[in-house]
Order: sequence, then C-alpha cells, then structure tokens
Amino acid sequence: MTPAPRIREHLARLYPNHRVVEIEPLGPDTGATRDATAKAAGYGMPVKVSLRDECAEELEVVWRVASANEFGHERRSDRATAALLAYDDFARMPHHIAAVDVGGIRGDGELVSIRDCGELYLITSYARGEIYAQDLRRIARDGADEGDHARVEALAGYLADLHVPERDPVRYRRAIRDLVGSGEGVFGIVDGYPEGVAGAPYERLAAIERRCVEWRWRLRSRANRLCRTHGDFHPFNVVFDGGELTLLDASRGACGDPADDLTAMAVNFPLFAFTASTGWRHLGPLWHRFWGAYLRERRDPELLEVAPPFLAWRALVVCNPRFYPGLDATARRAILGLAERALDAHELDPAWADELFR
Repeated sequence: MTPAPRIREHLARLYPNHRVVEIEPLGPDTGATRDATAKAAGYGMPVKVSLRDECAEELEVVWRVASANEFGHERRSDRATAALLAYDDFARMPHHIAAVDVGGIRGDGELVSIRDCGELYLITSYARGEIYAQDLRRIARDGADEGDHARVEALAGYLADLHVPERDPVRYRRAIRDLVGSGEGVFGIVDGYPEGVAGAPYERLAAIERRCVEWRWRLRSRANRLCRTHGDFHPFNVVFDGGELTLLDASRGACGDPADDLTAMAVNFPLFAFTASTGWRHLGPLWHRFWGAYLRERRDPELLEVAPPFLAWRALVVCNPRFYPGLDATARRAILGLAERALDAHELDPAWADELFR
C-alpha cells in the first residue's frame, strides 16, 4: 500500500510552495493493447504524484519503490543498489527524466532522504580476540596442539549448527548464479587477475571459468540444499577469544549452499601450509579433521559432490595476487590444480590435498 500521508509530508519538504492534489498508481504498460506485446510487470509499481503551487502551476513527479523479484532484486541491498544507481546515472543521460531524490523508508513509514550523501557507512560492534589466520600461521610453523584441534571442531560445529535448511528455489539459483557470475564470484575474481601471473596464465583461468559455468547447470536445480550460510567463512573473518568464536562480515544474503562455507575455510589449510616446509604435516590433519567433523555433526552425503565449483572459486581468490601477492608460483599451481582435479572428477576427495605436498 502506498503510504500517501508520508509521501505528502516528504514532498511538502521538497516543494514547500506546493501541495499534493492527486496520487495515481502507474502500470507497467500504459498502452491500450492487450496483445502479445502487453507488458505484465516491471521492477516495481510507480506512483505519479501531481502537485500544484499557489499560482495553480502543476508539477508532476513519480514515487518509486523497487519490488523484490528473482531478477537480482531478492535482497534489500539489491534494491538499494538499483535506487542509488538510478540517482547517480539519470543525470548523465541526455534527454532523460531527472532523479529528484533518493532515500529510505523508516520502520514508521517516514521517508528519509540520502541524496546529499556520498558513500554509505556501517557501524558494528567490536570482536575481541585474534583472527584465526594467526593460528594457521603459527600451526604451519610450529605445529598444532590440543587447543588447535578443538578449534577446528568448533569451526565445523558452528557451521553444522548454522546450516539450517531453507526452502526457496529462487534464492538457491541466485546463490549459484552469484558463485559464477557476480563481481565477487568466479567471473569477477578472474577479471581481477593481472596479465602474466606465474602459475595462472589467462588460458588456465579461462578454462577454469568455463568448467564453472558448466557446473552452474549441474547445481542450479538442487534447491533442496539451500541453507542459512555465512557467505565468507575464511580465517580473517573468524575471531577466537580463548575458546569463544565471533564471526565477521557475513555476505551474499546469508543463504546458499553449505559447500560455500566449507570450502571458504578449507582452502586456507593448504594455502597456509605452503608458508613453511613442514606446513602440511601440521595443517594436513586439521584439513581432514575439519571435513570429518562437519560431516559427523551434519549429515550431507552430497557435500563433496557439489563442492568442486565452490573450491574453484575460493582457489581463484587465494591465488589472485591482488589478495595474496606473496604467494609463489608453486603454491598457486598446486592449489589451482586441486580445484581443476575436483571440477573434472565431479567431486572432491580431501585426500587429494595430501598429494600436493609429496
């Protein structure tokens, strides 16, 4: 329902010398035809508002709110992006309608303008402790103790509890599409590679990308796998304070395939192992314990079968010198090779990681 009183209040602030005289819904297709070209729906239901000033001069504006749909607008952040892009881009187009204002709707219905803002900001609470990446560095160098094994169990247990099933085929297809096609997914990460990266020439990256596109069609119908997920479960987003863990920076709508979270963390065991000559001897057992503990806590017989494209994505991330400029070519070749082997075999066998260090 259009919040007419709130629209009137907001427009009175924008146009103090005008009053609203009419609010009229606009359909997606104003033509009279009802043939095959009649448009059924757009990305929202705009409303035309007519105003009149003291001299009876009329002014017409359109109030728009994007609607949720399966075309990349499922999340509130998607719809906010669309509004901000419109406000930024309309003024750049010759002979285009003008963007007068952009803002949000508060819980009480009040309209809040942000047209004079630049970048948006986010304030969060602070997590005391140490990022898990520090543990992995220490373990690779000095070995793991009982506490380190307990923390791996805690990570796996956290994910097992987190991965509560959800039922929404559209959101699952979105998650798989984002895996491959988003700016933070395979396509975007590949585009972020500079030319001539040792161990990752463009030909190799293109071949991995093609495999992942094929995998999208294997996965997109498995909506039964949709769960609540963290979306960026890596060692720099996990803080341990003693035995207590806190998570940072949940991403990608907080829902998707459990394999996303598992591979995001798991790929870091071989990554950090390459930093020390005895790295895999210390981190290898934790890699296996992580997979085993999760599957013990949460039954998922398809996990290793669907994991390859998620592992490939995370391997592309950690092998990209934009993120890890100090990674050498040997490690890059090995980690990408593990992902390629899984993509081609249509499954991931955790034992294959051991072969990288023989």
